[in-house]
Amino acid sequence: MVNLIGKHIYLRALEPEDLDFVHSIENDTKLWHLSDTQTPYSRFLIKQYLQNAQQDIFEAKQLRLAICNSSDNTIGLIDVFDFDIKNKRAGIGILIQNVKNRNKGLGKEALNLLVDYCFQTLHLHQVYANISEANSASLKLFENNGFIKIGLKKDWSFDGKMFTSEYLLQRINN
Repeated sequence: MVNLIGKHIYLRALEPEDLDFVHSIENDTKLWHLSDTQTPYSRFLIKQYLQNAQQDIFEAKQLRLAICNSSDNTIGLIDVFDFDIKNKRAGIGILIQNVKNRNKGLGKEALNLLVDYCFQTLHLHQVYANISEANSASLKLFENNGFIKIGLKKDWSFDGKMFTSEYLLQRINN
């Protein structure tokens, strides 16, 4: 059994009380480039999403968990997406909302917990991440967790002014 509790953080399912937190992240235009978001989300749509977030990963093909610190404050979100049970793989994304909580090992701990969950509980063979070439902090986080750059998607994303390239990183469960 995988434990989603680390030394300094734990991962938990989203709750209706997370509405304001998720709403603030989804509508922060400075973060939209991370998920290719182009339009704001209403509180109503996020409320509906939270009501359906309890859907099984095998049905929804995705899972979003809250990252909480030892004081029970939600500090970020971590996702499993493109869950492909046939090929035993999925994508992973992570966001620590407040800059003050970054570079403290909390993201590393959350990523370790989620990767272990993917391999031990979901029995995946591999997980992957898509990370902007310019996002050195995320690249370092994933590479320090055993992910390997396997390709560069040139001019992959357009932010309205310029194209940016994106790395594909992969970790295979041996």
